[in-house]
Amino acid sequence: MSSAAAPVSLPGDPPGGKKAVLVWGIGVAVYFVAVIFRTSLGVAGLDAADRFHVNASALSTFSILQLLVYAGMQIPVGLMVDRLGTKKVLTIGVVLFTIGQLGFALSPTYAMALASRALLGCGDALTFISVLRLGTRWFPARRGPLVAQLAGLVGMAGNLVSTLVLARLLHSVGWTAAFAGSSLCGVVVLVLMTLFLKDHPEGHEPEPVRHTGAGFVRRQIALSWREPGTRLGLWVHFTTQFPAMVFLLLWGLPFLVEAQGLSRATAGELLTLVVLSNMAVGLLYGQIVARHHAARLPLALGTIGATATAWAATLAYPGEHAPMWLLIVLCTVLGACGPASMIGFDFARPANPPERQGTASGITNMGGFVASMTTLLAIGILLDATDENYRVAFSAVFVLEAVGLWQILRLKSLAVRRERERLVASRVEAVHVPV
Repeated sequence: MSSAAAPVSLPGDPPGGKKAVLVWGIGVAVYFVAVIFRTSLGVAGLDAADRFHVNASALSTFSILQLLVYAGMQIPVGLMVDRLGTKKVLTIGVVLFTIGQLGFALSPTYAMALASRALLGCGDALTFISVLRLGTRWFPARRGPLVAQLAGLVGMAGNLVSTLVLARLLHSVGWTAAFAGSSLCGVVVLVLMTLFLKDHPEGHEPEPVRHTGAGFVRRQIALSWREPGTRLGLWVHFTTQFPAMVFLLLWGLPFLVEAQGLSRATAGELLTLVVLSNMAVGLLYGQIVARHHAARLPLALGTIGATATAWAATLAYPGEHAPMWLLIVLCTVLGACGPASMIGFDFARPANPPERQGTASGITNMGGFVASMTTLLAIGILLDATDENYRVAFSAVFVLEAVGLWQILRLKSLAVRRERERLVASRVEAVHVPV
């Protein structure tokens, strides 16, 4: 696709500015806390196995259930955002994920802990699509790719808090105090959001939703799915996000400690490297895509190829343990997965009108979480079946990447052509808008 397909400012675009940054920043703070809660199990996996006396498959069920709830709610959440607005949906989300985190801290049994993670996943599911919608309501369309990448970057900062702060709290003050104390962050963002968050700037109210009920829901989903850009966005998100998500959410620490023989401290530093790499690459990808829309697909495909190569080199290394330099390369490359997954929204966003943005984003966001859930389950089952052979278990990554890559290559030409046609039509319309 030519560089002429870069986003343009259209009539009715929000103005942006300092107030937009402030309001959007509050929404991003909610997402930041949600990511802390989501990834808190990643630094507590071994502790959770000891606390609840469970094996690898049962341990993976924590994250699988959380992601199952998250993925299953993405389309309903998109519809809710389109119908109710950002503030109402985010408020529900904060209440749910805060109760879930507190419940996880106090759970005496495996069953109660599972229920708490499901509730947390439910609240978490309401956050990211809402923040994306907030960005489209407060910033011009040309800022969309950068705003989305910045939201993802701040989310990864929440992951950094998990790996650096929560991990230390866990081993200094204990399970209950660490998780219960972290739940206070949810209370703080709830207060900020109640006082200051607004769905849109004055004078930029969306068109009222005139139709409700099952017919409206079916039409929103069908029209969004019919767009090849939405489907391409889903498969880009599917293929790029899950390798890092699986690593950070649960299996990275056990892999580095049990399979690679590293200390917990060293393993934690490598997990931190993934997060830092993600933040750096996110800034880079956001700038590139905002200025050169044609770079979207090469960046996504390049990230997929680099991830597969890094995992292949690590798992196929002939020694008992991969050398530290190779693990550093792996973790650095995994850091690009999150920013690459955000490119999926840059395919879905221009393919859908404003009244379907939430629904289309929800469909796209399902991709990576379905892939992560599938891979988490596969790794847990393979670890139990092979007496904890991590090389065999992590080979599941290649299967999911192959499926996603095939779908991306199948859809890319049609999606790019439809987007070019829509862009030409919008520019013609802009020329004829009366001043």
